[in-house]
Amino acid sequence: MAQPETAWDHHPEPLAVASAPVPEYGSGSLADLLPTLAAGLGVPDMGAAISELTPADRNCVFLIDGLGWEQLRAHPGDAPFMTSLLATSRGGTGRPLTAGYPATTATSLASVGTGLPPGAHGLPGYTVRNPDTGELMNQLRWQPWTPPGPWQPYPTVFQLAHAAGVHAAQVSSPTFENTPLTKVALSGGRFLGRLSGEDRVDLAAEQLAAGDRSLVYTYFAEVDGAGHRFGVDSDAWRGQLMYADRLVQRLAEQLPPRSALYITADHGMIDVPFDEQHRIDFDEDWELSAGVALLGGEGRARHVYAVPGAANDVLTCWREVLGEQFWVASRDEAIAAGWFGPRIDERVYGRIGDVVAAARDDVLLIASQREPKESAMVGNHGSMTPAEQLVPLLEVRS
Repeated sequence: MAQPETAWDHHPEPLAVASAPVPEYGSGSLADLLPTLAAGLGVPDMGAAISELTPADRNCVFLIDGLGWEQLRAHPGDAPFMTSLLATSRGGTGRPLTAGYPATTATSLASVGTGLPPGAHGLPGYTVRNPDTGELMNQLRWQPWTPPGPWQPYPTVFQLAHAAGVHAAQVSSPTFENTPLTKVALSGGRFLGRLSGEDRVDLAAEQLAAGDRSLVYTYFAEVDGAGHRFGVDSDAWRGQLMYADRLVQRLAEQLPPRSALYITADHGMIDVPFDEQHRIDFDEDWELSAGVALLGGEGRARHVYAVPGAANDVLTCWREVLGEQFWVASRDEAIAAGWFGPRIDERVYGRIGDVVAAARDDVLLIASQREPKESAMVGNHGSMTPAEQLVPLLEVRS
């Protein structure tokens, strides 16, 4: 007679790398948005990858940092105008886009602006190793300083549109005008800095009308900031969502003729509880830190750089310790699975971790000593779950 199974007989299998929901590169990711709009404006060598979108003479992208598809749908009372547009998303299909991996601001803004996936533009994480120096490079803050051109050598879609005679403009906070991230991801045409959200959307509408063919980008950061500090669904977060909703409506009501306004985001966000079950501390875990030279990425999307000769051992250990909660892959496995897009440029290969770990469950791999500020955040993002990956593409046309 068969014996009943006990806890000692249970040997859970790690999550299969192939089970991770890879972003829709080439048909429905953030990297496909501007090339599709530029193709409709007649910019050479641009392809209409998002087939559901209809060309317009004047196009405006309003990116609300941190406003994922699931978070928007969960708060209809706080965002009534954007909620009324949910059915328009992705060309009237009512479907979202995917951000790309990892679902983090520096990576997503580079994907938006260059029209390329992370494996090509080369910003494949919050922090990644610079193969030339061996140091961790923070790609959001651009620290330590690294020459921007060699790090991301491709022209932006704005640059290509401007060269093709399209009126291209970015309207954002003056703080971002001369940052390296803006240079590599969003430069081209005019940069117009305005402090208030109202001033930005008003000026974005003016810039749309300034050309017969226009491509305009504007940005709002505060939803993301409130989510990180206080959590999604906090009063502070909901207040910023309400304000963003009013800005979207204000811009929509000012669209000049023959315009299309697209409201999207760079990633979504989830709240992670503050306990040992949900927050695993790398700095206090001798197993996970063994053989690791550098820990990159962020809590839900880690790049792990092993000491020479230890990569296989690190991969084995991380799968044993984290494999039920994280998709854990070697660099080559993650690349082959398409996590970073259909191709990896040679200069980008060494920036990707020897081991790549993407959270499936509501967990974080924090580093309390190395990353005290990031480890204290309530709201987090980075991985391939729907709450982080799915972003709206709401549409208003005039």
